This record gives sequence, C-alpha cells and structure tokens, in this order.
Amino acid sequence: MAVVTGASRGIGRAVATALAAHGAAVWLLARGAAEVEALAAELGPLARPAPCDVADAASLAPVLARLAGDADGPPDLLVNNAGIFPLGGVEAVAPDTFTAALAVNLAAPYRLLHALLPSMRARGRGDVVTIGSVADRRVFPGNAAYAPSKFGARALHHAVREETVGSGIRCVLVAPAATDTPLWDPHDPDHTPGLPSRATMLRPEDVADAVLWAVTRPPHVTIEELRLARS
Repeated sequence: MAVVTGASRGIGRAVATALAAHGAAVWLLARGAAEVEALAAELGPLARPAPCDVADAASLAPVLARLAGDADGPPDLLVNNAGIFPLGGVEAVAPDTFTAALAVNLAAPYRLLHALLPSMRARGRGDVVTIGSVADRRVFPGNAAYAPSKFGARALHHAVREETVGSGIRCVLVAPAATDTPLWDPHDPDHTPGLPSRATMLRPEDVADAVLWAVTRPPHVTIEELRLARS
C-alpha cells in the first residue's frame, strides 16, 4: 500500500502511475478532487482517490483516518512529493508566501511522517521517499522561499533516516534537477532569462523510474539518496 502526495499532476502523477503499473495499491492525495478521481479511474481498482490539502491539518485528518482503517492494512510506502514553487528574492516574496512554502514543502511531510511512521515501525518494514530538488543543496537567485523549504525537507529526510536505522524502514531522498511539470507554468521558463528551458529539463517519468527502482531493491539494501540530472 502506497501513499503519494501531490498525485494529481507532474512527478506525483508519474510516481503513482508507475507504482500502480507495478501492482501497488496507491492512495492519491492532492487538492484537485476532479483530477484525483479521474486518475483513480485511469489506474484501476487499486487506486484510492483522497482529495485533501496536505498543508491543512483539518483537511488531512479524515484521509489519515481512512488510511488507518483501510482493509488492506496501513501504508508500506509514503512518497512525500507535494510542493509549491514560489520564485523571488527576500524583498519580493511576501512573508505569507514564505510561510506557505514551508507549510506545503516541509510541514506537510512532517505531518504525514508523524502519522504513518509508527505503523511502519511496529511492522518492521516500510519505505519513505522524499522528493527533493537540486535546490535542497544549492541556492539559486530567486529561491528565497523555495530553497529554505527544500533544505528543510532534506534535513527531515536525514533525521528520519537516523531515527529508523535498523528498524526495517528505508528512507530515500530522490532529488531531481529541473523537471518539466506544471510547477513551472506560472514562471514561463522558456521566455524568462535565468531559467532552464523545458527542453533541457528532466521528465516526470524519469523521476518516477528512480523512485520505483529505489523502493524495489532487496529489503537489505537502502538507497539513501539519488540525485538526478539531465545528461
């Protein structure tokens, strides 16, 4: 049983599709109800649509209750993928936008980990995948909100990794370079100086392939970190 956040588009959609094709039951978490319902219909009976805002505790709570009561048992795999991508420097990005980036990119993964790790630990198995970014190690101009949130997500990955060593839980950070997803749409990268063109970006399916490879290694093998770049 897998949980994928931000599952309605981009990397999340590609990961959910790859996992379902591999035979996994997949919970699809995303804000767009119509989009997750349509994706669930496309993926088949093992897909569970779960529209919610992962950054909103009240919106997420009913989904966590459904996960806990699923007849197939609690999740074995959590893919923390949902994210937002504000661009701008410190003087340009409003404090509320900074807070929103932290809420989606960092606090939401923490909330899901807090809820789902105990059952993984009790069963002695599970996989936690954090979708990182090149910006979780390198700060680019205009990343005043995005980079801190992704640096924090990388730190959270390492914290969970240290706390679960020897437990049977595997933690992997999959950190792609720029990837052609709808997150770029507001920024028009093909016509904005300083941004990579879409033609030079990775594809969501490239990231999904890396996730699937990491979580299908033998149980005694942990892939702690994968960094993906365009060749």
